[in-house]
Amino acid sequence: MPTDTATNTSPGAAGPTDPAEIAKFEAMAAEWWNPEGKFKPLHMLNPCRLEYITQQIAGEFDRDLSAPKPFAGLRILDIGCGGGLLSEPMARLGADVVGADPAPRNIPVARIHAEQSGLQIDYRVTTAEELAAAGEQFDVVLNMEVVEHVPDPAAYLAACRALLKPGGLMVCSTINRNPKSFVMAIVGAEYVMRWLPKGTHEWKKFITPDELYDLIRGAGLEPMDRKGFVFNPLGWSWSLSDRDLSVNYVTASVRPA
Repeated sequence: MPTDTATNTSPGAAGPTDPAEIAKFEAMAAEWWNPEGKFKPLHMLNPCRLEYITQQIAGEFDRDLSAPKPFAGLRILDIGCGGGLLSEPMARLGADVVGADPAPRNIPVARIHAEQSGLQIDYRVTTAEELAAAGEQFDVVLNMEVVEHVPDPAAYLAACRALLKPGGLMVCSTINRNPKSFVMAIVGAEYVMRWLPKGTHEWKKFITPDELYDLIRGAGLEPMDRKGFVFNPLGWSWSLSDRDLSVNYVTASVRPA
């Protein structure tokens, strides 16, 4: 199913970013803003993702989403930003946005599109670990469809925690690991629908919701919520579900103040 990028594939300071993962997404870089191209699944999912993200941020920071710039004053990191499909809406809502991706070809695409859209976004070719080592901190970390691509999820999530200010919010989405997710996310998305290139996902790297909660707690964060992203093939649309986390799902957690 949908994926943003193979962004933070570094297991902390112990190893380099995985070049094979980056190469997959560099090959697709020019397609980012084509709603009928290789990232069509993300364009379809994006309204659902944004609904969850904006509600969680508004709730955590007591923001009124009907205000002109409800996220003004918040510093948001979009890890694995790809072409900027989440970074741009956050900037339009008034946030100070940093978009990070280790795939060098993605960042120029994101920068050009932001400039054409009249948006100021700080796009960087970097990783979560490098940002954490530099002492960067944010009110919100968006960690969407990344953790299933990293070799060491525990180390990666520890870096995400370091990037959060005390009281900060992380929104993290990924793919469940079960027979249904294999059929839907790999066989269906990569082989039948051809939404993604073959080999984009590795089923063994998928993470169950309980495993992710354990990893989040182990990183020193407090899970608050989780919901499923559910695809309706009849309506050709996505929706949030409190119960169905069987394939794509999303979590919200906070760094204790």
